[in-house]
Amino acid sequence: MRKTRTRLLAVTAGLAAATALGLPGAQAAPAPGPAGAAQLARADAAVEAAGVGGTAWYVDQASGRVVVTADSTVTDAGLAKIRRAAGADAAALRVQRTPGTFKPLLAAGDAIYGGGYRCSLGFNVRSGSTYYFLTAGHCGNVANTWYTNSAQSTLIGATVGSSFPGNDYALVRYDNTSLAHTGGFTAADAYVGESVKRSGSTTGTRSGTVTGLNATVHYSSGGTVKGLIQTNVCAEPGDSGGAMYDGTKALGLTSGGSGNCSTGGTTFFQPVPEALAKYNVSLF
Repeated sequence: MRKTRTRLLAVTAGLAAATALGLPGAQAAPAPGPAGAAQLARADAAVEAAGVGGTAWYVDQASGRVVVTADSTVTDAGLAKIRRAAGADAAALRVQRTPGTFKPLLAAGDAIYGGGYRCSLGFNVRSGSTYYFLTAGHCGNVANTWYTNSAQSTLIGATVGSSFPGNDYALVRYDNTSLAHTGGFTAADAYVGESVKRSGSTTGTRSGTVTGLNATVHYSSGGTVKGLIQTNVCAEPGDSGGAMYDGTKALGLTSGGSGNCSTGGTTFFQPVPEALAKYNVSLF
């Protein structure tokens, strides 16, 4: 497939050069049109089957393309593997690169602490008279108990549910009754082009735009998560689990991404409605 693609690129380049020189009968290669639903489905499945770490992708129905984003760890050979897996459907792919490395944004520091790590609180929820909060599943996996400070002397409560990889959400119960747990959000689904904000314990509140839905991410450090919201909002280690919202609409929990808040990057969020349904809890 690589040799065939090389020949195709050489032929296309030759046609372009001939057109520039004004040679008779020369024409530029036409751009492929939007792919149909069946081709998009095959291309989407092919990217997943390729299993290249450091990639994320989603189906963009508007352009008729499967948009593949590759981080800095993905080699040309990795991209060629994806195209080979797509075979005749490779024309349905649109490949782009992003700086940095796709990874869960976990760090040791300040905010909610557990297991030697720092994460961020997402949204407060409840079931009956019992209060909880949502955070990232890769955070819930590393700590059974959470605290408000790095010395781990002020208890918040226990992790009662966690899911990562596959999904990226966790539920933590408030066992310390002296802690406040405010609400004010309602659950909603994000849409492409939506202006959103994200809050996290490392970088505070940042703004950006939703660029894709139902994205799948192969994190370079391991673990594949599906059904994520893709954005251009920056984030850094320690922001994991933090809230993404639009006004009072609760949209997502920070999962991971690449880059930082100096150079920008691509960040992914676990949709809130899925987590609420999983744990049978509600915002308030």
